[in-house]
Amino acid sequence: MKLFAWLRRNSFVLLLLAVFICSDLAIAYWNPMVTSRRFYKNDFTKTLYHHQWTGHGPVFFGNSAVTGAYIEEQSRSGLIEMGLSYGKLTDLQAILDRQLFHVEQELVVGIDVHTMIDSLETDPTYQWFKPWYQPYVYTYRDYFRDSGTEFVKSLYKGVMDRKPDELFAYVPRWIDKELYPGQIAPDELEKKWDEYDKRFGWMTQQDYKDNLQAVDYMIRYAEEHQLKLRVIWMPWNKGYALPRYMPGLQEEVNRRLAAHHIPVLNLLQSYDARYFHDLVHLSREGGAPVFTKEVDAWLQSLAKS
Repeated sequence: MKLFAWLRRNSFVLLLLAVFICSDLAIAYWNPMVTSRRFYKNDFTKTLYHHQWTGHGPVFFGNSAVTGAYIEEQSRSGLIEMGLSYGKLTDLQAILDRQLFHVEQELVVGIDVHTMIDSLETDPTYQWFKPWYQPYVYTYRDYFRDSGTEFVKSLYKGVMDRKPDELFAYVPRWIDKELYPGQIAPDELEKKWDEYDKRFGWMTQQDYKDNLQAVDYMIRYAEEHQLKLRVIWMPWNKGYALPRYMPGLQEEVNRRLAAHHIPVLNLLQSYDARYFHDLVHLSREGGAPVFTKEVDAWLQSLAKS
């Protein structure tokens, strides 16, 4: 009886809670952050979109350095370009752990000077960052606010100006990944180098320990799933000094890879400044075609051997 009385006293609050939970579950099932062009799309969703939502296949994973450098449509390797803005190896681990994508046959991983920095901020909308218990609407509240504001403005304009076509009008959100045409001026690159050095130059192995563990995970995963694992050290603009932590990081990662006979292509300091858009991104016109051909030739040589 006490329980029944308590339920009666709080029936309105409980009803509101039930409505919110059911509504949030329905919105999560709809998943507009993926399915609706009204909402912002992260690079993982863009990868799926540009491959007809195919959730499996051979992959070239990395951060935006991979996106800028590897031209999938010009490559003969058949790899799906999965460069993620601010992507790290811990992101790859989360993707594989949660079975958000099933890598088949071959996993090529591009590591640049930022891929393994644990503290580097990334895109919070990546699917693996949402805790299971957190409401969908709350998780993506900023994007709901943005799209909701646009919806209200269109509705208002359609009603007040008597333009039915404007009632549900919206600007489709950008669905392509960022590429890197042309070259940034040297004085801007100097500023960028100074910024990188202040933010990351002092780092030690302690600052990329989580991503080192992700390297071990990646090796185990490839062995367990019989994947051909290959690692590429992505190019750095050698017109500028390499970040101070990079030699030690490269040595430690290569040691772990060598223990499992993982093939490595070291392009870290192989490309002249003329091939770069900035410090870490190859220019789409100059560097990316050269890089794509070199990667194809390397993978082909491994296949023959």
